[in-house]
Amino acid sequence: MTDLNRSSTALPVPPPVSGSVLWTIPNLLTLARIVLIPVFLLIAYWPPAIGILGHAGSLLRHLTLAGVFVLAAVTDWLDGYLARALNQTSAFGRFLDPVADKLMVAAALVVLVQWRPNIAMAFAAIVIISREITVSALREWMAELGARASVAVSNIGKFKTALQMIAITAFLLNMPRFDAISYTLMYGAVILTLWSMVIYLRAAWPYLKQP
Repeated sequence: MTDLNRSSTALPVPPPVSGSVLWTIPNLLTLARIVLIPVFLLIAYWPPAIGILGHAGSLLRHLTLAGVFVLAAVTDWLDGYLARALNQTSAFGRFLDPVADKLMVAAALVVLVQWRPNIAMAFAAIVIISREITVSALREWMAELGARASVAVSNIGKFKTALQMIAITAFLLNMPRFDAISYTLMYGAVILTLWSMVIYLRAAWPYLKQP
């Protein structure tokens, strides 16, 4: 193959990225959120919590779990705010931020389903996780078409996320007397989850129906 042919078929080489672009304060906060996931699971499944050496489902354990989850939720808001305020937005951050959110939410929902093995909790978890997979795949496909802006995060999506975080936190506190409130919050999040997915699918429909 000639040099001309090689140059015409080679993939474009991305420009070099300096370490200072990757290791910004917003990106470090996003990475910290990912690091919190094994911490969260360790607290949830430390041997006493799964029947080894006795069960220790103390209030302190649940307060700690809820605290870790709330801390992760706060960093989700803070990294975006700082990225804009400090002009430190980056491709790495735009990729990693939604991934970190989805991983933490999925981990928390799996823990809740194990704690409360009933159809109501399982259905909510399946809907929320399935929606995240669907919308992520849709955005990736739209990005390939150069139309990712058509499925940018909507206000409904933001309300969904806020309600979802509040509902999960309420369940992590494990206070049965507030179950009615917790399930109401969770199913409010489920409704907004489905609603926001419909909005994204409608926005992408003109592209989806193309041959």
